Amino acid sequence: MSVRQNSSPLTRQVTLTVLTLATFALAIVVGFGFYAASQADDASLVRQKMFIADGLKDQIASVQREQESVSVWDDAIINVRAGNQTWIEENLSVWMFTYYGHNRVYILDAANHAIHAMREGKVVDASAYGEDQPALLPIIEKLRRMLAGPPQADAYGQPAKMVAEDLVSLDGKPAILSVMPLVPSSDRITQARGTECLHVSVEFINDAVIGKIAGKYLLDGARLVPLSQPAGPAAVPLVDSRGVILGYIGWDQLRPGLALVREIAPALAIALLLAGGALVFLLRRLRRASAALQTSQDQAQYLAFHDTLTGLPNRALFEDRLRRTLLFASKDKTRIALLYLDLDRFKHINDTLGHPAGDELVRQTAARLKHAIREVDTVARLGGDEFAVILLDVPDVGSAEDIAERLLLKLREPFRLIDDQVFVSASVGIALSSGSDTDADELLRKADIALYEAKKNGRGRYELFAGDMDDLLLRKRKVESELRKALEGEGGIKLAYQPVFAADGRGILGAEALIRWGHEVHGALPAAQFIAIAEERGLVRPLRSVKPLVLIGDLGKWALGEACRFAAGTELPWIAVNISPMQLRDIGFAGQVADILSETGLNPCRLQLETTESVLLEHNDTIGTVIAALRQSGICIVLDDFGTGYSSLSYLRRQAIDKLKIDRSFVHLLDEDESARAIVKTLIELAQALNVEVTAEGVETDAQKALLVGMGCRQLQGYLLSPPLEPGQLLALPGVSSMDQERSAARA
Repeated sequence: MSVRQNSSPLTRQVTLTVLTLATFALAIVVGFGFYAASQADDASLVRQKMFIADGLKDQIASVQREQESVSVWDDAIINVRAGNQTWIEENLSVWMFTYYGHNRVYILDAANHAIHAMREGKVVDASAYGEDQPALLPIIEKLRRMLAGPPQADAYGQPAKMVAEDLVSLDGKPAILSVMPLVPSSDRITQARGTECLHVSVEFINDAVIGKIAGKYLLDGARLVPLSQPAGPAAVPLVDSRGVILGYIGWDQLRPGLALVREIAPALAIALLLAGGALVFLLRRLRRASAALQTSQDQAQYLAFHDTLTGLPNRALFEDRLRRTLLFASKDKTRIALLYLDLDRFKHINDTLGHPAGDELVRQTAARLKHAIREVDTVARLGGDEFAVILLDVPDVGSAEDIAERLLLKLREPFRLIDDQVFVSASVGIALSSGSDTDADELLRKADIALYEAKKNGRGRYELFAGDMDDLLLRKRKVESELRKALEGEGGIKLAYQPVFAADGRGILGAEALIRWGHEVHGALPAAQFIAIAEERGLVRPLRSVKPLVLIGDLGKWALGEACRFAAGTELPWIAVNISPMQLRDIGFAGQVADILSETGLNPCRLQLETTESVLLEHNDTIGTVIAALRQSGICIVLDDFGTGYSSLSYLRRQAIDKLKIDRSFVHLLDEDESARAIVKTLIELAQALNVEVTAEGVETDAQKALLVGMGCRQLQGYLLSPPLEPGQLLALPGVSSMDQERSAARA
């Protein structure tokens, strides 16, 4: 009896202790579970907000892309100027509602007056714009300021898009506002700065738009929450550029942690009796929650290292894999090959078919490359139309070349882009690892140089990096360094002057400045050789592994200053100086020329700038702006070597140049080849029809001179009349004297 009495309190004590420990353990587990659930909910909510914010940015960008499809269009400018309301309705307003869902469209003239209005797919009176004007005007004025300012360039050196966007409130509803100027898509339409008509597009942020944004991230219950209603934690504010909140995007918050707690609540009740089983169950559920969180993290990491357009590894992942691959290859004593590939004339596809077609071309290219290589190899998109392929365990050079040829053949097959069949070629540079000391950056540099050689040698082909490419690059760098020293005053560079004669062969009309470099080792280097080196060093196609230099700019500035200084001290009617297309791509070049003229005192009307006809094909707004500024100041623009390239007759017709120079290759064949005579005669007649002057260069025989004069050419240049002369020799010619000589003669 006493034993039973003694054991009862002990049993109760042990039971109480066990129950207390079990309860305490369960409380710790339950507390940890609720904490983990709360943290999971918080982390999930942060990601959901990021998704909605990114989706809103994508929607704004989508509105801009849709608007750009009609704002960069010659026909749009023509019909808006003509006031063709039917065309505007079908192509610029109602079409934007029908095809893209834009709710309101206004077309404004250069004075920001509405000339067309559309609301919800119906054309309304243009006065309806007045209701929305207070909300739209700040963004419209922002775009006008951008258009009035100097042209900007993007990261690739291309003209930046002119667009102003913001979130606005119209009729108490938030909306995406995008304003773009109507600009020409080709050079057949001219438009002075400040005269642009504007395309104003508004898309209301309604439940349909929000549902499309949220649908990409599988978020339910997405809706617009007005300011009059509480937003709750699962909401992202719609904030305009002034920081004013216009409303909220709300949704049903995903609560993985809370869902977890609700699911295990019955099990927790049973865990009061079966603590061990409940703990196992809880750990199992927590493991599932961790797996869900890990999945979200893995997805975010995937997006950070992969290209969103093609799904291929991006540059960051590519560089990491290249370094890892080289490390493993050095341990296994195997070789890898790096193929650097880009599409030829990809910009032409974007310009002619539009950026959506360009994106589709990039996607299809990525798919073809991925299916054309082994599973163990890597293909990555480095940006734009540039791709790189890492080939593992390459036995020899021939294997890499075979794969490159297979890729080129695959890419030559027609692409189907927006119901058009397009043929595209590509260029490939190949570099192979040379051993355990191969560096990733060095291998990338070699592949880049090889790609440059493939482009230079005709495109649509591959080139294997060879040692002589590096040697050639080093030699060019040496010549470049010596040329730079010469420009800094160490001598060797000077100007010679070849006079241009009238048809009688006696009267001197002007002179062309020609650069000469007396190199101390190589002797007299022809201008074509060292200027080509200066232009090639990062300016024809900048190598990604070589920092671009500005040598050609320094050389051109020096030559222009020397020639103007010489001409200002003579009685020459004009002096001609050759300039590089690169200089014309510099928006500040016209200002530099004006400074040189001011410094030397030369009248702008006595300066002629000669450039090649290739600049006419670039359709570069900067080049057009610079040429217009130069001509407006009185400087003559001369098209050199005319007839050897592909000139734009429409550009010539618009009187963008003042003189044509017939290339010496045609003049040389005048007295031998009937077709050459026909070509020269046609070129002279073309110049006369365009009312521009014409000069024939390279005249070497009396027969050539007679034929040219008979065809109507009134300006001649060549060795028959005079070779390039030193400044003193030119001043000694009859009819040419320096200002000092004139003043001395006057005093005498």
